[in-house]
Amino acid sequence: MKFFRLISIVEGISLVTLLFVAMPLRTYADMPLAVTYVGWLHGILFIVYGATSLIASHLSGWPVWKWLLVLFLGVVPFGFLYVDHLIRREIPNASAARTA
Repeated sequence: MKFFRLISIVEGISLVTLLFVAMPLRTYADMPLAVTYVGWLHGILFIVYGATSLIASHLSGWPVWKWLLVLFLGVVPFGFLYVDHLIRREIPNASAARTA
């Protein structure tokens, strides 16, 4: 889960960077390569995010609707903050279950 949390944060930051830095640079500063490079990086990170979300949902026993919610939040700006909240709520539960 910690790896998925890290991927979620990095992917979310790449989406915010794409939308709020690279796209304005393309539009207002005539720098189309900013979107090209950040877009490629974000695309690769989103594929990794989707794969790790599927693995994390399987290992955690999430219902399908929760996995779909987490996957949907990957395309919502700042949605990664809510995903991080969900994961942090589950991590103490998983560690407490292992010690019991």
